[in-house]
Amino acid sequence: MKNNSLLILLIFTNFYSFSQNYEFETTVDVETTDVISQGNTGTCWSFSASSFLESEITRLTGKQIDLSEMYTVRHTYSDKAWTYVMRQGKAQFSQGGLAHDVINSVYRYGLVPNEVYSGLAHGQKKHNHSKLADSLTTVLKTYLNDTKVYPTNWKNDVEQTLDFYLGKDITTFTYNNKQYTPQSFLEMTTLNPKDYVTITSFTHQPYYSNFVLNIPDNFSNGDFYNVTLDDLVAITNDALKNGFSIELDCDVSEKTFSSKHGLAIVPADGSSDALIYLSTEKDITAAYRQQEFENFNTTDDHLMHITGMLKDQNGTTYYKVKNSWGKTGVRNDGYIYMSEAYFKLKTISILIHKDAVPNAIKGKLDLN
Repeated sequence: MKNNSLLILLIFTNFYSFSQNYEFETTVDVETTDVISQGNTGTCWSFSASSFLESEITRLTGKQIDLSEMYTVRHTYSDKAWTYVMRQGKAQFSQGGLAHDVINSVYRYGLVPNEVYSGLAHGQKKHNHSKLADSLTTVLKTYLNDTKVYPTNWKNDVEQTLDFYLGKDITTFTYNNKQYTPQSFLEMTTLNPKDYVTITSFTHQPYYSNFVLNIPDNFSNGDFYNVTLDDLVAITNDALKNGFSIELDCDVSEKTFSSKHGLAIVPADGSSDALIYLSTEKDITAAYRQQEFENFNTTDDHLMHITGMLKDQNGTTYYKVKNSWGKTGVRNDGYIYMSEAYFKLKTISILIHKDAVPNAIKGKLDLN
């Protein structure tokens, strides 16, 4: 018994003596705004894409502007409600969305700063859309249940619901002592919504084509450009090294995606100990990636903002990913350090400025 105890102690000691904690070195760091929280909402798509556009404004103009996430959310709810009704309820109506929904909203409705449209009504300090979403759903389903006896105009009811929970829509405002409309404010930022493209990598569609990706939150039928997995990684790495940040849509349901530890990895043995100790990761192939997508182990759970690159003590590449869950109770000040393996396996798509795409790949995609 004594010998067995000594053997167990020896194994335990050897395990921890050979285990290494993570040590990271930042290699690329694109300027961005502070980490904030989306609160009790399903609007990560607006928070992450707004953060992405804030970095784009800084890259293009040198200005730091805190954009209103809720101005975009408000208009996207209206567009989503229209789609839901016109499809007679045969579409998704939820809080979710994708990055191109933000780009579509910017193109149609412009931008406003957060200080003039916070979306926090009735003295709220944090975003909470549970009652808003339920109220909108009730309006739409009641109308569709019997359009002939619906007592009022459903479109007006949707707008009044948004007015109540988010605040009235805004058409003119003052910012830095200058008068703007949402469209003139967009012009001031120099952003051009037509410059942004969504890129993915799946084998069920031809590479270097574009197609509508059939995922639940793609209510607007947005187009995705399809590239090889190696090219998806190359586009991401090249963009970051050249000062562009990236909008990311990915799966965060894995037990080795942890905001608590600030890590997202794909350990070869599947052990959650890899969140603490450096470990070997799985080799991610296009076939394995496709398999995980088709069996629904990879879904479009969450959108975030890639703002940099790091490497660990073994030289493994990680992405510095800005989350929208705030800084409380998380490591890395609200950022996730995502390994290249996790990115390859769990990325649904990226949204990026077309000038960030390497010329050789841009030519294959016919991007002007």
